[in-house]
Amino acid sequence: MIRPSINTFILLFALISLPTSAASNPTTHEFSLDNGLKVIVREDHRAPIVVSQLWYKVGSSYEVPGSTGLAHALEHMMFKGSSKLGPGESSRILRELGANENAFTSDDYTAYYQVLARDRLEVALEMEADRLASLTLPEDEFLREIEVIKEERRMRTDDRPSGLAYERFKALAYPASSYHIPTIGWMHDLERMTIEDLRQWHNDWYAPNNAVLVIVGDVQLDEIKTLVKRHFAAIPARQIPVAKTPIELAEPGERRLTLHLKTQLPSLMLGFNVPSLKTAENQKDIHALRLISALLDGGDSARLASQLERKQELVAGASAWYDAFSRGDSLFVLSATPNVQKGVSLESVEQALWQQLKDLQTNPPTQAELKRVRAQVIAAEVYAQDSINNQARMIGMLETAGLSWRLLESDVDSLNAITATDIQSAAQRYFTASRSITLHSLPEETRP
Repeated sequence: MIRPSINTFILLFALISLPTSAASNPTTHEFSLDNGLKVIVREDHRAPIVVSQLWYKVGSSYEVPGSTGLAHALEHMMFKGSSKLGPGESSRILRELGANENAFTSDDYTAYYQVLARDRLEVALEMEADRLASLTLPEDEFLREIEVIKEERRMRTDDRPSGLAYERFKALAYPASSYHIPTIGWMHDLERMTIEDLRQWHNDWYAPNNAVLVIVGDVQLDEIKTLVKRHFAAIPARQIPVAKTPIELAEPGERRLTLHLKTQLPSLMLGFNVPSLKTAENQKDIHALRLISALLDGGDSARLASQLERKQELVAGASAWYDAFSRGDSLFVLSATPNVQKGVSLESVEQALWQQLKDLQTNPPTQAELKRVRAQVIAAEVYAQDSINNQARMIGMLETAGLSWRLLESDVDSLNAITATDIQSAAQRYFTASRSITLHSLPEETRP
């Protein structure tokens, strides 16, 4: 399963900024085995359940042209048998135990998780350790599964106008880094992928010293240490290839693209190359960009909805998102669908989006607006923290990006330190034509 990018950004924003007054920091422990496996345990005793997530520091941004889709394809094959279990047997056992399991791949990571009763956690840990140490990767299973992956690509991207548009947008947005590679891979690379490619990928990257095990729920540290050592300690560490941070050109120049797709409505995407928390020289800029995203698209009272949708009636819908927590440079993206019933053109919508950004550059937000935005973010976070699965995902995403889960404890202070002037400065620095990517998506019948 490929993790949806937009949902990831929303979840990150919703989880990471909890104020101390809204939720006290839960008890979190960290330890490592001698083989390099890092383990993070967070206690949450509200219900007798636990989530176990094993995160590998490898995703599609680790791939190279000509060999794309490997991280996602191996995610599929991890369920096809190991030394102890045949294809699909681990999933069957977990279903019989009443557990929920799945996996997801992103630019920066591949992760596998199980949610189950606390007294059945050892079953999940034993299975994860087994397929880490002795995945079988049978060729006949691969030949069947690669056809499933091709169909997934057709369904999610090739035959889905919004997915195809975003893939082309991302390829244009990252001219210098591996983030331009689609997580599912290009179709021509899927067609020439072999089982040997996946065996090499597993051998290169799937080692305990390249993984983070995150466990959240009704558990105690001592019992987790015992179980983890029992099942993972004997797996040897291995030499991992050097993975360099995906750094993008600071100002690649203005880029524009027009696509004619099988869609009924035109749409627009406007993006900007910006740093992440991992790559920024000034981390205040990053927190300012996070707040700008909420100012523009933080509910009905946000600027895009109140100004462009209701007041000016230029768009049928508009959004903004920003991933501050990738392991490399990131994007700040705006998207909108014009109000075709009013005869609004994409050019008019594009001009209106630029005007919103210029307003931020010229006039810093009021204190009342900042206060309102923070209140909305806090409300979303309080609800998100109810999920032990979401808590574990936040920890895993931070760790695999080369950041620390401890940012969860200091992030509120970082956000509260951002002033209206900081927001104005970030808007002036990053929302420039030389950093911009513009995509117009039009119905096929409008093709010249």
